[in-house]
Amino acid sequence: MKIRYSLFSISIFVILHSITLAFDILFKSFDIRCSTFDIQYSLKIMQKFLLYGANGYTAGLIIQFAQEYNLTPVLAGRNKEKITKLAAEHNLDYNVFDLSDTSTVVSHLSDFQVVLHCAGPFKHTAKPMMKACLEAGVHYLDITGEIEVFERGYRNHQRAVDKGIMIMPGVGFDVVPTDCMASYLQNKLPDATHLELAIGSIGGGVSRGTAMTVVENAGESGAIRENSKIKLVPPGYKTRRIPFTNKELLAVTIPWGDVSTAFHNTGIPNIMVYMAIHPKALRYLKMQRYASWILKRTFVKNRLKKRIQNRKPGPTDKQRATANCLVWGEARNSKGAIVAANFIGPEGYTLTARTALLITQKVLNGNLKVGFQTPAKVYGAELVMELKDTIRKDL
Repeated sequence: MKIRYSLFSISIFVILHSITLAFDILFKSFDIRCSTFDIQYSLKIMQKFLLYGANGYTAGLIIQFAQEYNLTPVLAGRNKEKITKLAAEHNLDYNVFDLSDTSTVVSHLSDFQVVLHCAGPFKHTAKPMMKACLEAGVHYLDITGEIEVFERGYRNHQRAVDKGIMIMPGVGFDVVPTDCMASYLQNKLPDATHLELAIGSIGGGVSRGTAMTVVENAGESGAIRENSKIKLVPPGYKTRRIPFTNKELLAVTIPWGDVSTAFHNTGIPNIMVYMAIHPKALRYLKMQRYASWILKRTFVKNRLKKRIQNRKPGPTDKQRATANCLVWGEARNSKGAIVAANFIGPEGYTLTARTALLITQKVLNGNLKVGFQTPAKVYGAELVMELKDTIRKDL
């Protein structure tokens, strides 16, 4: 079986041509309006939520699976042509608006309890949507994996408490399974001082949206948590071989969301997150240490984005059906005690759609905690195990 890598397992090739640098990225409702009535045992009301960025790849899966969770998304986004076409195809209500004016966004949120924000790159879109949710008093969920978005949510904790809403970024593969792993290991070793997590995959692929996020962050530093503080480190800072399954894979540290969330969840002060990677890709990743100034330039990013636009939206249904996501974790304390476990679950985008819907459903049912929260901090280490086809094993 061909091994590929997780949502962020992108092989970045940097090729120097004279003065110019180019690099290549291998990315091998039914609307129920009725009066209140008894729904015991047989009939359930389809609960509505706002799905922003509805024309994206992952949002498409959320629309596809929503009915299984007795949920009805109201589709939203800034592209009128795409949103109206999608709404017609699925017989769903829709709203068209961008995020440039807070008062406009607030007016579109006022009829909803929950926004599931799926429009990346989140480094650009999370701030205005989060601000509007705080003003409107609407619960905020998203599917980011970007550290700065989690930290922004954390800084807004008290405002969210005062407004009686929950801010929970990262309700997908970023970061539900890893956040659950962090809680699971801390439950086994409550005095843990160090936590290492890793992600990978068997099969699958990468969506255009994920690729765009990678390009947006090209040339940026890596990140770990050391003595409770986020510390910037060079790309490809550390490597180790990870026992995801019966086969170990090479992995490299990445600035994954758990550098933020695992600390806010568990309080463990030292955290590193790894991603499975091909050895050749690791060499090119490390080259970013010397080419970051070029990779940050607008013309380089625009060139790469143009190439991404010509790619297919994401993995096919067949690819998703035969793929799995992989998670590993290890915690240790000051006495040298170590606990470790691994996890295998559905393909990453499938898992993202299902955990996002599961959490949306819980929030709409009143199962939430106000303020900034992480998935496992509210719903526990067993949250991800509520999905089908999940296996966790102690090592």
